[in-house]
Amino acid sequence: MAIMEAEEILKLLPHRYPFMLVDRVIECDFKERIVGIKNLTFNEPFFQGHFPGHPVMPGVLQIEAMAQVGGILMNKAMNREGAIAYFTGVNNAKFRRMVIPGDTLTMEVKLLKVKLGIIKAHGETRVGDELACEADMTFSYGRG
Repeated sequence: MAIMEAEEILKLLPHRYPFMLVDRVIECDFKERIVGIKNLTFNEPFFQGHFPGHPVMPGVLQIEAMAQVGGILMNKAMNREGAIAYFTGVNNAKFRRMVIPGDTLTMEVKLLKVKLGIIKAHGETRVGDELACEADMTFSYGRG
């Protein structure tokens, strides 16, 4: 059962097609942990060129999907709905499994630290029980 469907997600994030990489939120405590999903089909624009005849979701887009899920959590936790939490850093990124059409990508993000406007989080993507990607991410709301 979803906690948030696309319509509510669109109110929380500035991203739009073709760059919206979250279909729904399935778990969230609205303070430090969130789980979202992206259902991948052959129709995703990135599969057209990455790679023809062997479509694979780019790792950088897996990290972006985690960042978007983290943005939902941050905007809810900090009461900044619709604000842009700019992605300012990524560390310790590891890619462990290819993500292909037909997969459901599950993205889990945990807030680790909020200090002086800098937010640190850890994210993981999974397909089923298999870890696909993990990374430590840093965000800032910047100006405005």
